[in-house]
Formats: sequence, structure tokens, C-alpha cells
Amino acid sequence: MPFEPLDQYRQRQKNLEEIVKLGEQAYPHRFDFTHTPADLLRLYASKTHDELEAEKPPVRISGRVISLRGHGKAGFAHLLGGGQRIQIYVKLDVVGERGFQLFRLLDLGDLVGVEGRVFRTRTGELSVWVTALRLLAKALLPLPEKWHGLVDVELRFRQRYLDLLANDRVREVFLKRAEIIRELRRFFDARGFLEVETPMMHPIAGGAVARPFVTHHKTLDLDLYLRIAPELYLKRLIVGGLDRVYEINRNFRNEGISFKYNPEFTMLEYYQAYADYSDAMQLTEDLLKGLAQKIAGSLRVRYGDLTLDFSRIERITMREAIVRHWPAAAGAAPSSAEFARPDAVRAAAARFNAYARSQNLDPIPSVESAPAGVLTGLLFEHVAERHLVQPTFLYDFPVEISPLSKCRTGDPSLTERFEMYVAGMEIANGFSELNDPEEQERRFAEQVAAGGDEVPRQVDLDYVRALAHGMPPTAGEGIGIDRVVMLLTDSHSIREVILFPLLRPEASAAPHSDVSPPHPAGPKA
Repeated sequence: MPFEPLDQYRQRQKNLEEIVKLGEQAYPHRFDFTHTPADLLRLYASKTHDELEAEKPPVRISGRVISLRGHGKAGFAHLLGGGQRIQIYVKLDVVGERGFQLFRLLDLGDLVGVEGRVFRTRTGELSVWVTALRLLAKALLPLPEKWHGLVDVELRFRQRYLDLLANDRVREVFLKRAEIIRELRRFFDARGFLEVETPMMHPIAGGAVARPFVTHHKTLDLDLYLRIAPELYLKRLIVGGLDRVYEINRNFRNEGISFKYNPEFTMLEYYQAYADYSDAMQLTEDLLKGLAQKIAGSLRVRYGDLTLDFSRIERITMREAIVRHWPAAAGAAPSSAEFARPDAVRAAAARFNAYARSQNLDPIPSVESAPAGVLTGLLFEHVAERHLVQPTFLYDFPVEISPLSKCRTGDPSLTERFEMYVAGMEIANGFSELNDPEEQERRFAEQVAAGGDEVPRQVDLDYVRALAHGMPPTAGEGIGIDRVVMLLTDSHSIREVILFPLLRPEASAAPHSDVSPPHPAGPKA
């Protein structure tokens, strides 16, 4: 098999053969345990030697062998289970000849089950005095050399099972991730929202601006898109009378990979009838404050060298953000009022580009041809986005970049849309939902006419038909769960909070024997 290191693999195979000769099963089907190592530490850590000797608590535990040392006719080992380790003591005249031979044939990484009683050694360490030992699974490959943690980043992500075993912090991150998702459900359930499930394969890629992944349904002979957002299906449910819905969903976007982007990611989207974007902002503020307090224990959260203060969440318009963070070397900053004039927006973009070229920065593209609202969005990305470090609601987006949002009353150039920024990252996007079917069809048609890989290829007429049946005023929002987990676990790459992030395939290597594992055919992408 193409395994490294081959010498250790073969030696462990031999040890397994010897264990089988003792009459042990190589891979038994089950083991009934009474406690985990973590349970023992919780229950008996405060017990003295004399108390344990008087009580002699009987236990059956299982775990992975992470240390071994022999002393003639006795030996010690540590078992890892439930994120905690416990010492076991194995003595020849207690477990018998066969049991002790089994102990001597163990390798680091093996999974074992033991029966015995809890006691303290002469050095005071809480331990299990073993009366019976059983192999549960043989580790034919060794564990990482240093239990203090894997340091090869790509190996950590590619072999996450080793990362979880070797790095306590990694385990803690994913325990907190699960806690965050539980808290998200609790928050929305308590407010009368219904958790739902919507399709992951769509005939039309809609609900967001993103390049989709394409798949094919063989029976229907139909090309489909992996979901880039569940939005249009969730709003169909609002039309159907489910007034408060949410979904914790996997989305797929065929785009770049960076510290904050992964092609497959997790979002929470919710929709609330009879509400608008100001209600959604308040709900988001309540949610984030509750998460920070629950997960981090404070509204002030450490993130690298930053302290993020969720007790003071600012609200600022996109135009105000550009003006506030305009670089002095780029000339006069545009006023907020000037953004209502396309010529003034183009002039501001041109001034910024002259500055960008002098600083070897990326310029804003298509200044002469792009709509003023698109240029406003690009100016924000180039000028202000990275400066939104403290929790901030950015609101009032141009209509050209918000095809699913209602326009501001009295200003059709702006929409009731917001994004939430923390540490320079967008973590949420919400708006007052557009529910005028004719206006929605017009905006969809403009998107399709504009073309490009990141916009739908056709108008979603069924969604327009749903709106024509009447959708109440509605607020909706998508919240990036992966990025929220990053912030609340002090993780600075999205790959640190996804158990199995997408990686390039490993370079093929020549097999080390004439035995190769099976390679079942995977689905066509």
C-alpha cells in the first residue's frame, strides 16, 4: 500500500498478527464502557488516595494509546478519549500472561478497552488499575511525532484526523463551532422562526451574484447548479404563509480561495415577514451580542492583536464610509451628496485610480463605462472596507449592486440593504426584500442582459410568479457562519474553522507494494 513510513506499517502488521495468535480479535465489533477518560477526571480528580482505596470505583474505559512505558513485569500507558488523557497501570500477575503479552504488543495510536478500578499512584497521578485489557483497533500507521501539535499547515488540513488528535486547540475550535450553531438555532427557534430545508441543486443559479458549480442529472438529462444561496426558495416559503423561516445551509461558489473564502461554506439565512432592514439590523445586533457573551464570555472579544467591542456597533452608510476613509493623497474626498451625480462618482474614481497607480495599488476597473452605483461599490471596496474593524453596519447600497433589495423611499438610486463588517470582513448581508414582481422581473432581465459568469443566464420566472401571488413586506439576511466562528475562536483563516477545506489533490506517488486500495468512481463534477 502507498503508506509511509513503510517499515513501521509492516512492523505494526506483524504485531497485529501476534495479537491475533493470542486469541484476540483484530477488530472487534463493540466495547461497553462505563466512563470516558474525561469522566474519570471530572468525577475523581478531587478524591484522595485513601478515599479511592476505600471506594475502589470499578470502571471500563476506552481510548487511544498515546504513551507507553514498561517496567519489567508491569507497565504504564496513557489513553486519550473525549479530549482528555488518563493513565493506566498494567501488571503481569493481575492481567495474566496473555493480557500482558497483549500490552507489550501495543503501539502508540492503538485503540484499547480496559476494565479495572480507579486509584492513585505513589506520585499521586489519577490512574486505572487494569484487570482486563482488550485491543479495539490497531493503528497500522504511527501518530505524529510531536503530540504538541502538527505544524505543517497543508498536512493539518489534508489529514484533519491527525490534526484533531495532535492539537488541543483545533479540537476546541470545532467544539465551539458546534456550540455556535446550537446557539444560532436556539436564538431563532426562541423567536418563532421555523427551520426548513431547501434544494441544493437549482435549475437557475440565483439569490446571489457568484459563479456557480455545474452538475448533471442523468435521468432527467438536465444540467443543474449547486446552490449559491437559498434565498429565492426561502422567500417562496414567505409567499406560502410561513412568516418566519431560517435555514443553516451549505453553499457552493466557484470562485477564488483565500483566508476568508472557501468554495464550499456554511451560511444561515432567515426571512421575517412584516419587517424591514432596520428590524434585521437590530436582530443581528442582538444575535451577535448574545453569541459573543455565550462563546467568548464577554462583549469584548480578542481577535489577534485586536479587541472587538460588540457592545458598541456602529451604523454608517456606504457613502459616508468612503468619505471617512478617503486617502488624503488622493485629492479632495467626494461629499456624500456628490454620489447622487454619476459624473462626480466617475471623477472620484479617476482621482482614486491616479493615487492607486502612484502607490502600486490595484485600480478600479471600467471607470468610464461602469454604472455610477457599481463604481460606488468598488470605491467602498478599495477605500474603506479594510478599515471597518470594529463591528459596523454598512447600509444604503446602490441599486445597481442590489437586485433583490427594495429602494429607499424618496431615493430610487439607493436600496434598503446592509452588510455587517467585523475585522475588515463582511459577515452578514441583509435587506428589505423587493416584493414588486414587475420590478423584480425588470432587474433580473438587466442582470441577464449584462452577462458574465457570475450572473444568472436566465430570468427565474417561477420566482417572479411567486411574487405575483403576493409576498408581504419582508426582511431577509444571510450570515456567514464560518466567518463568525473565525471571529469567536480567534482563527485567522477560514480553513481553520472548516473540518475538511478544499485542497488541491496530492501529487501522485508510486505505490510501495503491489497492493493498492480500491478507487471507487466518484461523481462527475
